[in-house]
Amino acid sequence: MAEIPNPETVSKTVHELILSGEELPEKYIYKGSDAGALDASLPFMHVPVIDMSLLTSPSSSAEQLHKLCSALTHWGCFQMINHGMSTQFLEQVREATKQFFALSPEIKNKYKREDGSIEGYGNDMNISEHQTLDWTDRLYITVSPQDRRQLKFWPENPADFRDVLHEYTMKVEDVSKVVFKAMARSLNLEENIFLDMYGEDATLFARFNFYPPCPRPDQVIGVKPHADGSAITILLQDKQVEGLQFMKDGQWYRAPIIPEALLINAGDQIEILSNGIFKSPLHRVVTNSERERISVAVFCIPNSEKEIEPVDGVDDETRPRLYKRVKDYVSIYFQYYQLGRRPIEGAII
Repeated sequence: MAEIPNPETVSKTVHELILSGEELPEKYIYKGSDAGALDASLPFMHVPVIDMSLLTSPSSSAEQLHKLCSALTHWGCFQMINHGMSTQFLEQVREATKQFFALSPEIKNKYKREDGSIEGYGNDMNISEHQTLDWTDRLYITVSPQDRRQLKFWPENPADFRDVLHEYTMKVEDVSKVVFKAMARSLNLEENIFLDMYGEDATLFARFNFYPPCPRPDQVIGVKPHADGSAITILLQDKQVEGLQFMKDGQWYRAPIIPEALLINAGDQIEILSNGIFKSPLHRVVTNSERERISVAVFCIPNSEKEIEPVDGVDDETRPRLYKRVKDYVSIYFQYYQLGRRPIEGAII
């Protein structure tokens, strides 16, 4: 019978583990099929850079829409520039993130997630003695709709954290609407068709990620390979330290850093809505032994009461319907993730 690990070791954040001086627990040793290539030198991915200001311009939108469709069908992601956020503001978001994670464990643990919940500060939910833990500490917060915000998880230190996050949320919501409309137009569909399925009362989750330097980057992973359960995910990368990688045709590629860009990837729910035309890509985060890394991901998720299925116009005789109707997709997502499985498998007809 498998030995259940010491719960204290499991419940510690990575920061606490480092401060304790303990040896690296076995639970962090990654044994996935791609474990042998965690610290390999990989090629960069070549994904299009989309200019949001041109997406809505009649004279130049056709070219941008073609680039967008190509990016989402081949890679499942793209980099977005001219998105309405200044480099100074993006730096504020990054700085607030760094300052929070630099606080003592005692202060950060005021925002610690409760058992059985993903919201708050901590590391992986431990749902199985067989799962591998990610080398990352996270702050997971519901940011929209505003009436669902649990302010007990919103840090008051640094002092501007709440204001910066609120402003970032408003701006990301604007970006997401432009992206959903552009996705539809790129497939010659009515521009609101994805937005209508996504819903007015959709949920936005923000996840602040901190990856401390890791003593064994060849054996420990920052985030296990997975695809997102969102419709789309909008990521602000660390402006200096790499780590994010995407898989294409069985090969891992490094995501390049463009400091002023947002990296946007399709999630499982837009793959379902587009009947598999847009790909929800497998991605992972690797660690390094020298430099800490941060990132901020916002997951745009349809209302859990909405039924998601391929929209009109994405299936025909040559491309039959691939996915059945699903509801509250995210509720099963985290169990699948920790076990290394893809929940979208359950939505295939």
